[in-house]
Amino acid sequence: MPRPKGFDPTEVLDAAVGTFWRKGYAATSAQDLVDGTGLGRGSLYNTFSGKQQLFSQALRRYEETSATRVEEMLAAPGTIRARIRRVLMDVVDDELDSSAAHRGCLAVNAALELGGIDDEVTARVRHNFERVENAFHAEFAAAWEQGEIGGDPRSLARFTLAAMYGLRVLGKTADRQALTQVVETTIQAL
Repeated sequence: MPRPKGFDPTEVLDAAVGTFWRKGYAATSAQDLVDGTGLGRGSLYNTFSGKQQLFSQALRRYEETSATRVEEMLAAPGTIRARIRRVLMDVVDDELDSSAAHRGCLAVNAALELGGIDDEVTARVRHNFERVENAFHAEFAAAWEQGEIGGDPRSLARFTLAAMYGLRVLGKTADRQALTQVVETTIQAL
């Protein structure tokens, strides 16, 4: 009879997310994952089958937390511009948080490192981006119907998505003033 697992797989995935996020996929060794999760190699590989499968599940876990955060912020009261500003400024604050060490977005980092090379990672990142784009689109469509904004809701959603992920990339090197200018220009463009 198999022994029950003595760990919470969600906590292990959260730890793996942090490890991959700090180091990237290629630079993360098996020992990094052991150190980051607190599990032995055997437990890690018996549970997740290998580094690639663990990375894919870590990307899925990241999407659950990051996309849900955007969806919740968009669901808050306020005008569409105020809610979009809140989402974008949250990205700025996150990027400039000293404990985050300018790590960017795990999905963007994965797209830059493995997009177009690894089909599974490409599909997982695409799904993440589509989920966030669809959340923006739903809010822009509702605002358009209420006469709050003009323009095509899908185009505005894609534009805002590009601005948000652009902030993640710029956040690796830019300062608050530069990032805030991007946010304000994005809001004016809406």
